[in-house]
Amino acid sequence: MSYIQPKEFASKMVDAGESKIFMATKDTLIRSYMAGAILALAAAFAVTIAVNTGNFLVASLLFPVGFCMLYLLGFDLLTGVFTLAPLAVIAKRPGCTWKGVLRNWGLVFCGNFAGAMTTAVFMAIIFTMGFSQEPNAVGQRIGQIGEARTLGYAAAGGAGLLTVFVRAVMCNWMVSTGVVAAMMSDSVSGKIMAMWMPILVFFYLGFEHSIVNMFLFPSGIMLGGEFTWFDYFAYNEIPVVLGNLVGGLTFVGGVIYMTHFRESPKRNATVARNDDVSSMPAE
Repeated sequence: MSYIQPKEFASKMVDAGESKIFMATKDTLIRSYMAGAILALAAAFAVTIAVNTGNFLVASLLFPVGFCMLYLLGFDLLTGVFTLAPLAVIAKRPGCTWKGVLRNWGLVFCGNFAGAMTTAVFMAIIFTMGFSQEPNAVGQRIGQIGEARTLGYAAAGGAGLLTVFVRAVMCNWMVSTGVVAAMMSDSVSGKIMAMWMPILVFFYLGFEHSIVNMFLFPSGIMLGGEFTWFDYFAYNEIPVVLGNLVGGLTFVGGVIYMTHFRESPKRNATVARNDDVSSMPAE
């Protein structure tokens, strides 16, 4: 697998952000819709594995298949555009504005939500035999997840909101690292290997992903979870979106931009003989 140096993929990140800002509304909505639908299906897949095997590690190991599929198909998640789109404005690319960034974020949020909701309805039908029966074991588990990760946070008050926010920050630190990691290779196998690792970390540690939650919580309500739409948005989705924004833009986009795209002048530059060595990581 070919490895692309940090300076090169940092430029790719800025290019990708510029592309997101200028993308047509139709393409943005279609690509984000499909991303939400595929990631939601991967979440249903992972919960099914966890329930049927009793082993959450196995579910976590296999969940990244959905992320890899949507990335290779060129679809967009809100977590990714949180990280990439602002870089084009910070880099002062012509025509790139914060208004354009907010437009992109809004469209991708709507597309992701619609796609995740579509999968949520489809899976609720499957889990309940067309709403004619009580939810099966997987459906019941999804309802329980929704209760624990809304009412559980609400019961803890401010500490609960702080916890869900930090979990969301940590989530997009890992997820956006997966997005960037895919730019480190030109081969499909290399991209998959690089993406798989941080996505596995985020899922196994139970961090909060706004698009995964767009599936889990609406479907949990449809499957009899004892929480409301207000509970979902107030105690999960809104703080999670904010946390995902902070995590992706600071720990991934901002850091890589500052040290690889806008690298500071080297100390004793007249003495340094090999500029390429500085971009190699220390092991």
